[in-house]
Amino acid sequence: MTDKSYITLTINGRAHTIAVEPRRTLVDAIRENCGQTGTHIGCEHGVCGACTVIVDGAPVRSCLMFAVQADGKAIRTVEGLAQGDHLHPMQQAFMDHHGLQCGFCTPGFLMLAVGVLEREPDISDEDLLEVLSSNLCRCTGYQNIIKAVRAAAKEMRK
Repeated sequence: MTDKSYITLTINGRAHTIAVEPRRTLVDAIRENCGQTGTHIGCEHGVCGACTVIVDGAPVRSCLMFAVQADGKAIRTVEGLAQGDHLHPMQQAFMDHHGLQCGFCTPGFLMLAVGVLEREPDISDEDLLEVLSSNLCRCTGYQNIIKAVRAAAKEMRK
């Protein structure tokens, strides 16, 4: 499997034409081939959620997707949330509500929460808790993450 395919990953609106082996994961291509290192690699088994990005409007675990599967799709990473110096409401809420500590899981939580709230802005608290429980954090105890996401949801609805 050393034959490479040329693909175009459109990350945060910018096209990256790269050559990858078919077995290359999306997270590895984003980080190593495209230089977008905000997406973190955690468990590499789809369990922790650190690698969550938004592909064509849906949050996905980029460690479980091959880069060739994302060819031609719109990919958003944590680097694409802020608009210049203006933070996305989710980023601001994580800061305001102390939703992060070490920060390793934060990009995955940000992308998961943004992706879900953009698709379902009026998600119930119960469903939101279920979605957020799919990502792992070893530092925060989750309560401040939940507060941050709820606060950001209100801002994003405006």
